[in-house]
Amino acid sequence: MADYKHTINLPQTDFPMKADLAQREPTLLARWEREGTYAELRRIAAGRPRFVLHDGPPYANGAIHIGHAVNKILKDIIVKARTLDGFDAPYIPGWDCHGLPIELAVEKKVGRPGQKIDVNAFRAACRAFAQEQVDQQRTDFRRLGVLGDWDRPYLTMDPAYEAAQIRAFGRIVRNGHVYQGAKPVHWCLDCRSALAEAEVEYEDRTSPAVDVAFRVVDRGEFARRTGLDAATLAETAELPVSIVIWTTTPWTLPANEAVAVRADLAYALVEIERQDAAGSEPGAPRRELLVLADDLRAACLARYGATERAVLARFEGRALERLALEHPFLPKQVPVILGEHVTLDAGTGAVHTAPAHGQEDFAAGQHYGLPVVNPVGADGRFLPGTPLFEGLKVEEANPRIVQTLRERGRLERHEAYRHSYPHCWRHKTPVIFRATPQWFISMDQRGLRAGALRDIQQVRWTPAWGQQRITGMIENRPDWCISRQRTWGVPIPLFVHRQSGALHPRTEELVEQVAARVERGGIEAWFALDPAELLGAEAADYDRVQDVMDVWADSGLSFECVGNARPEIAAPVDLYLEGSDQHRGWFHSSLLMSEALHGRAPYRGVLTHGFTVDEKGRKMSKSLGNVIAPQKVMQSLGADVLRLWVAATDYANEMSVSEEILRRMSDSYRRIRNTVRFLLGNLSGFDPAGDAVAPADLVELDRWALQRTATLQREVVEAYRRYEFHLIYQKVHNFCVVDLGAFYLDVLKDRLYTTPRAGHARRSAQTAMWHIGEAMVRWLAPVLSFTAEEIWQHLPGPRAKSVFHALWHELPVVPPTLRDWDLLLALRSDVARELERLRDAGAIGAPLEAEVDLWCDSGSGERLAAFGAELRFLLITSEARVHIGSAAEAPPGAVAGATLGEGVRIEVRRSGTPKCIRCWHHRADVGAHADHPELCGRCVENVAGGGETRQIA
Repeated sequence: MADYKHTINLPQTDFPMKADLAQREPTLLARWEREGTYAELRRIAAGRPRFVLHDGPPYANGAIHIGHAVNKILKDIIVKARTLDGFDAPYIPGWDCHGLPIELAVEKKVGRPGQKIDVNAFRAACRAFAQEQVDQQRTDFRRLGVLGDWDRPYLTMDPAYEAAQIRAFGRIVRNGHVYQGAKPVHWCLDCRSALAEAEVEYEDRTSPAVDVAFRVVDRGEFARRTGLDAATLAETAELPVSIVIWTTTPWTLPANEAVAVRADLAYALVEIERQDAAGSEPGAPRRELLVLADDLRAACLARYGATERAVLARFEGRALERLALEHPFLPKQVPVILGEHVTLDAGTGAVHTAPAHGQEDFAAGQHYGLPVVNPVGADGRFLPGTPLFEGLKVEEANPRIVQTLRERGRLERHEAYRHSYPHCWRHKTPVIFRATPQWFISMDQRGLRAGALRDIQQVRWTPAWGQQRITGMIENRPDWCISRQRTWGVPIPLFVHRQSGALHPRTEELVEQVAARVERGGIEAWFALDPAELLGAEAADYDRVQDVMDVWADSGLSFECVGNARPEIAAPVDLYLEGSDQHRGWFHSSLLMSEALHGRAPYRGVLTHGFTVDEKGRKMSKSLGNVIAPQKVMQSLGADVLRLWVAATDYANEMSVSEEILRRMSDSYRRIRNTVRFLLGNLSGFDPAGDAVAPADLVELDRWALQRTATLQREVVEAYRRYEFHLIYQKVHNFCVVDLGAFYLDVLKDRLYTTPRAGHARRSAQTAMWHIGEAMVRWLAPVLSFTAEEIWQHLPGPRAKSVFHALWHELPVVPPTLRDWDLLLALRSDVARELERLRDAGAIGAPLEAEVDLWCDSGSGERLAAFGAELRFLLITSEARVHIGSAAEAPPGAVAGATLGEGVRIEVRRSGTPKCIRCWHHRADVGAHADHPELCGRCVENVAGGGETRQIA
């Protein structure tokens, strides 16, 4: 038996089957850094149209988690895809470095500033801690394969950034958006600082709900206003008249300055009888007159356990305006006021009003000129001199206040009440509303709200519901409290006159002088400043503001601070991309800052992604044991598997991830990798410059493959542009599994392995595979960045150093094919089913042991007959014959095609001809050539002649 192994063109490639991503990826990463891949890309892309994705700064506090990985990978996919699209797409990563979380972390190590450590040393410790976190996170982000200017990121604690932020703030002051006011703000008792809206989240808690009676001072005046007749007034002269309020914050009652009713609501004066005040000892029934909203009357009396004796009068709330009431336990009177915020959702229809402890209370109080009295200190204790409750924490005061109300006969009801309540998002503890002197950016005094609502409509929101979400937030938000009573932050660089409260007339000039000092010495320069250095003798008349800016102002001004320093990403930028919580965070603060500075949005597009959950939809939690650490995934499966999961998941919703999901994704990765490895292995010895076949001369199956590739490339590129990455994964994976693996490459093996190495048939196949490989490596590059770079090094032909320096591959335009390939694919499915039946019965082992006869009606028969003698190669059988006429003429053993139907009947049987030892086809001409008695005729031609001719397959 002759040995023909040397005549078979088996695949040869150094591209390994086993990915070993965890070991191989760091080597590629080191190469990118050593060769300056990103810097070279900036040089290559110079002069192209610009696309800018501005990086929202992650907080420099703690190791990155799976949510960080999702965010950075999505950004990297977009930047790389736009680069392949022919754009100059720089990526400058950044970090948010000031603020309370860093302060708290440092406090745990060194203590609070002013106690165990002075403030200057404390700020230095905060700066050092933030830098450590930046370095740690940067290492992990790079390891994810994210390409960017990692050596020159932007840090909000860089002195140049801090100075730029101060200058921007000065312009916002100049534009008339900033004011100081003693308004109630969310106050965290753990932070001991005001909180921004974005720093507050709502959780359920149980509060003490109380119904409290505010006695009417002048019964005659009340009767006159409400139409209560004189006889009834006389008959009830001994009964107290009270307006009842309901509140879940009894601790705010010491700050009460009014009771609010709604002008157009119907109220009733009800005579009731009850055993006694809530919680007191049983005794003789007590009668009293209560003012309640008419629609809530029955519910209130049921809550009080009271019996309604009579409704003595009905009237609208406006009749009570400015009526004097007795405070329930303090020696003062408070008025009835009108307020649109009063509703019938709960309570009594009358609302306790403490302007120091609520936004709506404050607004109503301003309209009526009520005092803003805040008896609660920064630590949550009642201030010295507060009657009855001095020194108590607010939570400690609640039961004391309830008891005081009970003792004074003003408590109608006390019960536990479960409701949604604002909490600090850092400490997860309840916050309070507390009026303190703060600095605000006004939403309305210079049209900030109107401008933001106008420009939101010009932005492309992905998903589209983002527009409605942020619109609602802007429409309803209060003024932005931008001051914080903390140590580690960018200062509010203002000087305020001690008596008038006015800003210094040279504020604009002073802000610039402060910025110049900060640019040289960081924020520490402001705190070390002697005001006399800037104000001279006037320093005695001015107070230097000690507050720092809300950290959302830091990141919210990043488009300005970074854009000024790095013009290549100047706003308005093309895209902001963050998690869906940033509609109330970074998207929100950036929009307001840009409107305050420039009267426009800082972005043209905003993309949001969902949060990560496990396969059961549960949030990631250490207690549940379902946390997926990206570091662990990179060390085991590799960053590319993590990147593939991100791309494969529809980020518009919650993103499910688990070890099992990642294992399945690893299987998908291997399928894609093995497909590419087959291409590379069969491109061995192929030089595109000299070996490529002209498009018109390609074998028709190769033309079909290139047409399919071109169609898919258009779909892939368009999906990248629309940010529909999960569709790219589905399409490319399907292409590898179905179009290539199950058809094209399966059919191609015979031609690749058995025809002459440099013959037309094989070179045609290699030409198509080379183009497919060149296209696919670019499709994969934004997602499977490490793998694509590895593929790039193994493809034949001259090329740039990195796949990231390339553009989309230009596929050749090929003449249209003349065959019905859809019909052929349907036929393959039917034949495969019959082959499997024979294999299960033990009649054949491999498909090449079989031959196929097809009895077809004329329409299908003529289209299948067009494939000629090469039909057998497409079906991967040793023979395939088409009989045109009527399918009904088929012999009894033929079966109807499940896909093609009754119009085509199929007979598959074991071949009775000998097997060629070289190509394994069973052919009648095996042994016909004396010099090669074990070969079929075409193998003889391929070994000893000029090589067989292929036109179709």
